[in-house]
Amino acid sequence: MGEMRKDREKGLPNDAAGLIEHYRLEVRKGQEAYDELLKELNMLRGTKLVVEQLSSEKIKMKKRAEEAEGELSILRGIETNRVKEAQARSNQLQEELDRKGRENNDLFNRVADSLEVNESHQKYNGKLQDRLTELEQENIELHAENKKMHNYLDSKVNKARESGM
Repeated sequence: MGEMRKDREKGLPNDAAGLIEHYRLEVRKGQEAYDELLKELNMLRGTKLVVEQLSSEKIKMKKRAEEAEGELSILRGIETNRVKEAQARSNQLQEELDRKGRENNDLFNRVADSLEVNESHQKYNGKLQDRLTELEQENIELHAENKKMHNYLDSKVNKARESGM
């Protein structure tokens, strides 16, 4: 009977139907609380699965990122070498271009010098040609004079022979 008094003090009904209904309500509240806890547990399990999947994906992505960084580093090294090779080739071509430019300039100077010498030779040849023409003219004149002199001397010699000398 001490228990009944405690139940009454808690505000529990006295009859069996009331007690059954009260405990049914309590069981329903417990079931609802259990259902809520089960929902939370399912949500936590789902969240845990999502977190595990995301963690797994994060690890995979981190690994892929590290691999990509490694490949990028290799590609940078290769590209750096290509750039260095291209720069060296560019420098080599620039040196060759400079050398060809100097050779071209030297050839241009040689052509200019040759043209100057040629012009000088042409002037000298012109003078020589003029002098040759003068000498030929003098030769013709001398030849004519020689012929006159020869004829004059021939006529004198012939006159001298005719006169008995």
